Amino acid sequence: MLSRERGLSVPVDLIRTVAIVGVILLHSANDLTNQQMNWFEIYRWTTVDVYQSLGRMGVPLFILLTGALLLQPSKLNEPVRVFFKKRVARLGLAFTFWSVIYFLWDFLVEHQAFTASAVINGVLNGPYYQFWYLYMIAGLYLITPIVRVVIAHADRNLIKYFIAIWFLGVAIVPLLTLLTPYQLDSNVFTVTGYVGYFVLGTFLLSVRINRSTLAILIAVGTALTAIGTYLIAWTVGGGEMYYFQEYLSPTMILASVMLFLLLNTFQQPKTPQIQTLVTPNEKDPDLQNLPKPNNQSPTRKLLKLISENTLPLFLLHVIVLETIQRGYLGFALNGNVINSIIGVPLMTVIVLFVSLGIVLVLKKVPIVKILIG
Repeated sequence: MLSRERGLSVPVDLIRTVAIVGVILLHSANDLTNQQMNWFEIYRWTTVDVYQSLGRMGVPLFILLTGALLLQPSKLNEPVRVFFKKRVARLGLAFTFWSVIYFLWDFLVEHQAFTASAVINGVLNGPYYQFWYLYMIAGLYLITPIVRVVIAHADRNLIKYFIAIWFLGVAIVPLLTLLTPYQLDSNVFTVTGYVGYFVLGTFLLSVRINRSTLAILIAVGTALTAIGTYLIAWTVGGGEMYYFQEYLSPTMILASVMLFLLLNTFQQPKTPQIQTLVTPNEKDPDLQNLPKPNNQSPTRKLLKLISENTLPLFLLHVIVLETIQRGYLGFALNGNVINSIIGVPLMTVIVLFVSLGIVLVLKKVPIVKILIG
């Protein structure tokens, strides 16, 4: 077991890669079924339900990794100004660049009405659906200097108490509301949102469970997510249909945390990195004087290549996905032309590597390289 004092010990490239594959898997599955629960669609719907339950773990993995890296006690003395300067510059540029791209996509390709209201709402809430993550991560950045102090000085029992309160508020109380006719006033629990994943990321670094147990718990969490979604779809339906696939459902928290712990048991990289979805640039002072990596296997090189480009991949892949699924290039690959069992993973692989290829080409252009993240 590695203690906090022995420094960072997180397989960053592996976790990032699994996380971005999960996100693309989730989005690839979304358009490969319809929302009608009938006998003609049940087979395809169930298949996609399983894929979505797996893909949903991508975002929690990113947040857990963010907490594992940013809440290290060694970061406590980093000035607040320096912390925000390093992150606002890159995240802000990437947000601005990709927002313009998606506004153009919305207005020119999706033929959305070009109005002042559409632009304002796009800026305030994100021009496309995956941008919600950037707003959420910005919120976690805002509280990071405060949470760092708490984590550095609190004992593990106090952190466990914090996590327990968070879990009760975001997972257990909503579940009881769903399953019973009673509802507890939500004001009782004020520790909500994704901050629990954030704190769990650093707390879990000292937790060790054998791989077989973790694999079983991941399977249990994923199965319960898929089965719970299926049962609600057939019994309750409506807006509650995908409750168990929400990032803060108890089954999703279980599966995501166990997957993070499992990935963290693999060999650690030789060169630590500082951020998660937002990759540090080569001049980042946090990366100065670190040892250069030795010769790496093709697999590790691929993991590193994907890991270094998770931000532009996260933001670009939706355009690539919709282009293929909707037939904008003269052909379409979706649930109407290919079985979802094969189609979802196939689409995930295609979108991942097409997006990666585009990103690598864009990064050949000096100015664009800085803008895309």
